[in-house]
Amino acid sequence: MGDLLLVRHGETEWSLSGQHTSWTDLPLTQHGEEQAKSLAPLLTGRTYALALSSPLGRAIRTAELAGLTGVVPEPDLREWDYGGYEGVTTAEIHRSRPDWYLWTDGVPPGPEGHPGESPERIGERADRVLRKLESALTAGTGDVVLVAHAHFLRVLTARRLGLPPAEGRLFQLATGTVSRLSTEHGRPVIAEWNKQP
Repeated sequence: MGDLLLVRHGETEWSLSGQHTSWTDLPLTQHGEEQAKSLAPLLTGRTYALALSSPLGRAIRTAELAGLTGVVPEPDLREWDYGGYEGVTTAEIHRSRPDWYLWTDGVPPGPEGHPGESPERIGERADRVLRKLESALTAGTGDVVLVAHAHFLRVLTARRLGLPPAEGRLFQLATGTVSRLSTEHGRPVIAEWNKQP
């Protein structure tokens, strides 16, 4: 069985400032581009049965700079829809909602087309992605690599490990990192997490 490699895109202005960023398609900062390029040694030397990316530019650019080829955009890999909290920091939210916690409270609706998502809705998307890549993982022809966003990849990790979506809160994920989910005795495990060159 192949491994599942999770690549979080490089730094953007909003990831640096802590602003929630879902559909706002910010480019990588110069440092983010350097982070993405530095991932190449962690990703080369492997055979990939499948390579998928979020359709957002910051993820696609990270995949390109990291040297991944044949990457297919997958709409379900987009980031958590933060609804009315798009572009807002947790500190700003806490001014009016001091006890707010993304993983349990979700987000309020945003502008048209961005109703916001709950952890359960993200979990449904993560489950769809995991079903799509299962045959590629079990075929024995290589690993699977996903290039996407922190909160989504954290939920996907929780679901791969058999945990509820909100348990993604346990897996902090930095920009410009590679994490690897593998198996031990036929069961999913975390083999490496938040790896940087």
